Amino acid sequence: MFLPSALLLLLAGQARASYKDFGIPQSSATVSVKVFNVGFLELINATHTFANPVVPGHESVTFPMYSFLIEHNTSKSHQTRHMFDLGIRKDPQNLAPAFSSAITAGLASLKEDKDITELLEDGSIPLTSIDAVIWSHSHIDHIGDMSKFPNTTGLIYGQGTNTETFNTTFPNAQLQESDFAGHNITEVDFSNTKLSFSGLPAIDFFGDGSFYLLNTPGHALGHMSALARVTPTTFISMGGDTFHHVAEARPFPDFQHNFPCPGDLVASARSTISTDFFWSPRTHNGSFDIPSRAQPLLSISDLPDSVYVDPSTAAVSLEKIATFDADEDILVLVAHDASAAGSLPYFPASLNGWKKAGLKKEIVWNFVNASNPAFFFDVTA
Repeated sequence: MFLPSALLLLLAGQARASYKDFGIPQSSATVSVKVFNVGFLELINATHTFANPVVPGHESVTFPMYSFLIEHNTSKSHQTRHMFDLGIRKDPQNLAPAFSSAITAGLASLKEDKDITELLEDGSIPLTSIDAVIWSHSHIDHIGDMSKFPNTTGLIYGQGTNTETFNTTFPNAQLQESDFAGHNITEVDFSNTKLSFSGLPAIDFFGDGSFYLLNTPGHALGHMSALARVTPTTFISMGGDTFHHVAEARPFPDFQHNFPCPGDLVASARSTISTDFFWSPRTHNGSFDIPSRAQPLLSISDLPDSVYVDPSTAAVSLEKIATFDADEDILVLVAHDASAAGSLPYFPASLNGWKKAGLKKEIVWNFVNASNPAFFFDVTA
């Protein structure tokens, strides 16, 4: 697997001096980012489809589903609003049949009182004010219910996205005609862009350096991530499903260098993380050592039923996003990060002040806390 030399240096533990070292241009333009947790989706006996290893007792998983409101001031008097991902619709019986039947059969369960359209309206955000919805990809837990948005709301997705809709020809399709009907469609093409951040082709969405779409292939056809500038020098990376569990990206060496694991978690992990499944240079049987671990605790699944259509390509996209994750000026939030669900400031609060608030340092090691829902590292069965 070939990786750019700058990326290899970062993963090997050489810290970056500036966001500009990623290739991100300088700009004073920013956007406002606000996050919703639309609900929780439990997948029964499905952990193996996205992560490896699966420790006994953690065969099933419950994920949050994040949706982001991006507000951009084009002038002192005009603001645009875009959504990045929508979560899942709250009426699973109206999903495409292949997926509504999975919930009926007990293979998955949904806890969602309101969908994103209701959460927006409850927060005094009219759906008519949403200029467009951006899908990171076209899976049911990201596309929401586009039929609830007015036709004035556009739909944006990556080139190559699977847009098959359910019918007799495509009985297993995730999409339905109602996901597209009446909406202006834009397909993002990265083939001619000259921008590249940490090896990821990028599109300057507003043309002012405030918000970028990134090509992050591997999980699904057309998969995109987003990078929002929230102050002139700090950013939020919305990773979609580049990875599903943060332990698939943590801890690389530079992450360890910039975000040392808190002492109380180092101490507790000695007995809570199973040494039958995880190891590091200073680990002993029954006593796991986090600081000497130089690679993520989990890897993405490459099994035949993996949720990644191309696991090897997905692994490269993950490693590139992981360079952002190791940087002190970029907060990475993937769509299903259970480790952060109890700590994020949700809408109507803004995420823009995350660095000043110390949010990243507070949450990045949550996943090794045995009381955190993302803790997958002890044998419980």
